[in-house]
Amino acid sequence: MKGPAIFLAQFAGDKAPFNNLEKIAKWASDLGFIGVQIPSWDSRLFDLKLASESKAYCEDISGKLIKYNIQVTELSTHLQGQLVAVHPAYNTLFDPFADEKVHNNPQKRQAWAVEQLLMAAKASENFGLTEHVTFSGALAWPYFYPWPQRSPGLVELAFDELAKRWRPILDAYDQAGVNLCYEIHPGEDLHDGVTFEMFLERVDNHHRCHMLYDPSHYALQCLDYLDHIDIYHDRIKMFHVKDAEFNPTGKQGVYGGYQAWVDRAGRFRSLGDGQVDFKGIFSKLAQYKFDGWAVLEWECCLKHPEDGAKEGAKFINDHMIRLTEQAFDDFAGSENDENVNKEILGIE
Repeated sequence: MKGPAIFLAQFAGDKAPFNNLEKIAKWASDLGFIGVQIPSWDSRLFDLKLASESKAYCEDISGKLIKYNIQVTELSTHLQGQLVAVHPAYNTLFDPFADEKVHNNPQKRQAWAVEQLLMAAKASENFGLTEHVTFSGALAWPYFYPWPQRSPGLVELAFDELAKRWRPILDAYDQAGVNLCYEIHPGEDLHDGVTFEMFLERVDNHHRCHMLYDPSHYALQCLDYLDHIDIYHDRIKMFHVKDAEFNPTGKQGVYGGYQAWVDRAGRFRSLGDGQVDFKGIFSKLAQYKFDGWAVLEWECCLKHPEDGAKEGAKFINDHMIRLTEQAFDDFAGSENDENVNKEILGIE
């Protein structure tokens, strides 16, 4: 496992040092981070089109960041991936995720999103990256609760269409040598293990179709996030280190009663302030030899982001496990001798 790294989406802004990639890299380095995950939609930090066209541009960025001992860990297309599949109920709310020229036109917006994903594949290749993170988008999400009764075949049709839209994108990432990792997330059609499997089956178990593991989204739906690693470790290629807490009351539970984040039973918290068992998570990932980046995604309804970042770098460092190169009882080991083994077992 590599790290700590930090996802820049929640920190990018109009004021220094957060309005420039080199400046924000120095800030991150001073906190103890060694990698940054870049939101590809934020032009203050990064030009996605240029990165897709010019390996020299990507090498220039990497060269500037390495001065601060910072690497680019992955690129993100969360916002663009969301627009690959949008239910009509969300058209107005999701329009701001896209270029203004495609607003109020779902077909053009979807085509724009696909183009963005394809550029991100080339940009990742030009950076020499092996993973990329996105959202799946959603057609079936408004019907996740089965009331009113869903018409037969509705969900199946939605997933068929979702797979149809993503299959050529997955093929493009394959050509670029990059794993496409879907963040398993509420609001997306891929929001738990079952829905990931439904999608994976429809893209013929595509070998570039993988997961970003973020335990906060599992904790808030009461999913066993440690068992999830046991089940899906072969498909987990990325890791967001994010904390959460779930404190149901007699008034509200998982659905949150339409309350703001600070008043919800389930809330995202800064690392160490929530309930997620990170010792268990880091142990599981070490057990399965996860070799990706441990990336802080800071989201908290209470703490200041700069405090969360400062504490997060240390938190991740303290939890990463350096794998042992020998068994703990080697000091009492026996020689590898087949004749001795036969004698022990009484075999002639």
